[in-house]
Amino acid sequence: METNASFLESAKKQFLYYKMLGEKAINQLEDEQLFISLNEETNSIAQIVKHLSGNMLSRWTDFLTLDGEKEWRDRDGEFLDTYQSKEELLENWNIGWDCLFNAINPLQPEQLSDIIYIRNEGHSVVEAINRQLAHYAYHVGQIVFYAKLLKKTEWESLSIPRNKSGDYNSEKFSKEKSIQNFTEEELNKLK
Repeated sequence: METNASFLESAKKQFLYYKMLGEKAINQLEDEQLFISLNEETNSIAQIVKHLSGNMLSRWTDFLTLDGEKEWRDRDGEFLDTYQSKEELLENWNIGWDCLFNAINPLQPEQLSDIIYIRNEGHSVVEAINRQLAHYAYHVGQIVFYAKLLKKTEWESLSIPRNKSGDYNSEKFSKEKSIQNFTEEELNKLK
């Protein structure tokens, strides 16, 4: 059970990390940049956010008892630009993430082997968490990459800036070993 508890805490931290990464990218953009599509086959950041929120609401609402693909979900509609502002986009972003954290925070380690369904296919809770963690990381990566393209030279790096690895490593290795820490507000989202 200790391994299961460690998995849950790790998964929560990873979800929180990707939420923060997406927000830091979105917050660097002007409202109009959120709605830019490079061509007919690419989604704007607004569309990606709408898809993520729709997916989260579908997957995590009553996920232990109901199929993760809800009848009320309009997946195709998630790829239409309907947000009017960055504020509306961020509100829906948070609704999706809140649904996810409200579903996984009360999970107990012994529930990780329970079987849940997504489109009628059985998954253990661990598999479902891993599936969604990979899915969200994929889309947050798209958001970050797209934002970086849109900002060009005005982009503020979300990781180690180019040609700064040596400085970064020197600073990290000059300190005592530690475990990744989050702010109190961030940790409260994990509870």
